[in-house]
Amino acid sequence: MTLGRDFDLDLARAEQAERAAPSRSELRVEVSVVLPAYNEAPNLREFIPEVREALLALDRSFEIIVVDDGSTDDTRLVMSELSERYPDVHCARLRRNVGKSAALTAAFELAGGDFVILMDADGQDVPAEIPRLVAALDEGFDLVTGRRIVRRDRFVKRATSKLYNRVTARVTGIDGHDFNSGFKAMRREVTQDLDLYGELHRYIPVLAHWAGYRVTEVDVGHRPRMHGTTKFGRSRFWRGVLDLVVVKFLTTYNSRPFHLFGGLGIALGTVGAALLTWMGILRIHGDRVGDRPALLIGVLCVVVAVQLLSLGLIASLVIHHRRPPGQPPIAEYR
Repeated sequence: MTLGRDFDLDLARAEQAERAAPSRSELRVEVSVVLPAYNEAPNLREFIPEVREALLALDRSFEIIVVDDGSTDDTRLVMSELSERYPDVHCARLRRNVGKSAALTAAFELAGGDFVILMDADGQDVPAEIPRLVAALDEGFDLVTGRRIVRRDRFVKRATSKLYNRVTARVTGIDGHDFNSGFKAMRREVTQDLDLYGELHRYIPVLAHWAGYRVTEVDVGHRPRMHGTTKFGRSRFWRGVLDLVVVKFLTTYNSRPFHLFGGLGIALGTVGAALLTWMGILRIHGDRVGDRPALLIGVLCVVVAVQLLSLGLIASLVIHHRRPPGQPPIAEYR
């Protein structure tokens, strides 16, 4: 009987302690560091402790979240060891490789910090620069990009990235020099307003600026990759160009698609009408126009113009009906 009473008492105490212990979601975290990783096991083993040292020097409560993007190496084993060694290190594992944008979206759902810092798992970002990014957020900015002054990459990668940054700044009108840097810091509300899919992670500063947030860049150091090779091939540049077209459309014509399609339709319709008018004048004067290329081009321009105008009107109707009744357009800019 005594043993039974002691056992019941110990069980009650254990249940009481479990209820009293705060869960991870209840603990207030000031800084969340997010690292999407794909086959970066050797780098994570060395990089995570270095990131922890930089965060400990920051003297703020923190957590480190690694999203294993379907890795096929020892990433799962390495993160299991690191999570057991460091209680502030967590890992989420995706069943298959879905890309950086999806991995970041998953990490944003898990991050509980007031500030969210993005870093690449290859070890090229310098953890000692974290306080500089956090200081910029403390100054009032909503998103800070670590601008790599001296990049430790191959010449081809540096050249294409430089061209990409210039084109992005010119097309979007945002004063930036390193949009594609994986080293960023932002407030938590920014992550909640980002809708990342495909490969739109390259344009996080553009999307944040379009949503009304204050963005800036801070000079940071950069170093060579610790281990392994880059996961991005030559197609990365062309995919980035196509995504830039998508971002330009989303940020400029998201609420007024008829301005784009209607403008193109009017331009083509004007060219087609001019060609057909010319062909009509020639036919009135007795010339043969049936075998002239200008006639076919004119007809084609008019047909495409009608299609573009119709598409613009339909898109405008979709935009109008997708907004909940009574919600003003300004509600999108909280």
